[in-house]
Order: sequence, then C-alpha cells, then structure tokens
Amino acid sequence: MSGTETLSNYDLREEIKEYWGKRAETFDTQPGHEIFSEEEREAWHGLFQRHLGSGGGRTALDLACGTGVISHLLDDLEFTVTGMDWAEPMLERARAKAKARQRQIRFLMGDAERTLEPADRYDVVACRHLVWTLVDPHAAFREWHRVLKPGGRLLVVDGDFVNAGLVSRLMAGLSRVLEKFSSSSPVQTAGSSPDMRDMHRSILSRVYFHDGARAEAVAQLLEETGFSNIRIDRNLRAVKKAQARDFPFLKGLERAAQHRYAITAVKPD
Repeated sequence: MSGTETLSNYDLREEIKEYWGKRAETFDTQPGHEIFSEEEREAWHGLFQRHLGSGGGRTALDLACGTGVISHLLDDLEFTVTGMDWAEPMLERARAKAKARQRQIRFLMGDAERTLEPADRYDVVACRHLVWTLVDPHAAFREWHRVLKPGGRLLVVDGDFVNAGLVSRLMAGLSRVLEKFSSSSPVQTAGSSPDMRDMHRSILSRVYFHDGARAEAVAQLLEETGFSNIRIDRNLRAVKKAQARDFPFLKGLERAAQHRYAITAVKPD
C-alpha cells in the first residue's frame, strides 16, 4: 500500500496542529491576527455585540483560540470565557497574555471537532478563521451544537481564502511585483517562509473546504446539523477598515476585497 493510500484524516489533523504550533511564535506580530489599534478593537466589539449582545456573565467557548485574541474581546464584553486550542505553543502565549493583562480566562487544550466538554455547557460558542481548516465540519458543527445550551448562539467569523475576486487578484499580483523590485527585503515570518507556505497550500488542498469556505455553504451545513435562525452578515467593513491601516496599501486593498463574513446560528430550545 502506498504512502498516498495510507494517508488518513488523522495524518492531516496532526499536520494542521503542527502548522499552527509553528505559527505561534509570530502569530501576534501579524495584522489580522492580533489587534493593533483601539479602532480595530472597537470594531470587533461592535460586531460581537451586534450578534451576541453583552456578556453579563454568560459562558462563552472560543474555539481554536490561538493566543487568545478573541477570548480577550469576549472577556471585554463580560462573558465568562473558556479558550480552547490544540496547539500548546499557542496556549502558552494565550495564558501568558491573560496573566499579563490580569484576565480570568480559562484556557484548555482540546480539539474543536471533539471538545470533550459537557453537553449544554455554553451560552455562546465562537470561532474566528477556524471553519476553513476543518477536516469534518459536519462532526464539528454537531459537536458545537451539543455543547451549547438550548437557545445558545454560535458565532462564526471566517472567509473564502481560496477564490480571490478580480480586485483581490490584481492587488495581490501588483503587490508581488512591487515586492520583487523593492530595494528592501521583506520580513520573513514563520507564516511567510517558503516551507510554511508549501505546508499551508498542502493542508488547504486536503481540508473539506478546499474549494473555499463560502458563507452559503457553511450556513447550509449548520442547518443540516440542527441549527436554526441562521444569519449571514457580510458587513465587516469596520473591522476591515481598521485592519487596513496596519497593512501595506495594496495588501490592505486585497484583504478588503476578500469574501469574509460572520454567521450566527441558534441551538433550538
């Protein structure tokens, strides 16, 4: 039996875990991951309040929390937050950040597709840029449905990072040309090295949404796994505008043109 034939979902999941573990070192240095301005922080707060309301002590699970960026935003809004990630290097940074900021956020190592958390535990489940990486979104969405309380709300913030529109392709191409002829060398991070780019492309080609995580497809799967009151929100302009200030001009235009969205869904009572 060949190596290709023996490739399993376990292999891919371990590869994804390894990839994000390697990304941890530079994750908070990159716009679009960490938050670099109060304008962006307020934009995220506005998005969360629009879909979730204020926390008031309600319990929230931040899946694939990374270094805790979304966990802190939920904590700002007075949710009682648990962050979960399966990459220990990410969790190390998340815990250190919470300690430095004196935040009472609980961080756990766990798998977003199999959390092992009790049923009917959380008022809110949230994730950012997780869905596009899922190996089995049906299983993941059933799991998120399970851990939510009846009437609980899911918030997904994600995007299609495969199918670039015309504007996005033009901006990306022009950016590469300018970078090639620039007199200064681009800063290399764990995510931008050739090996990491190859690893990212390999992973992306094998996940469920390898053709792009379009909002409508995600919403349909959520409905199939028992969620109701599903709402797609494409108005992320405030977040994109704030993030654009920390990107090179062309990169900011490219990201602004991407298919990004927030989806909310409810576990029926």
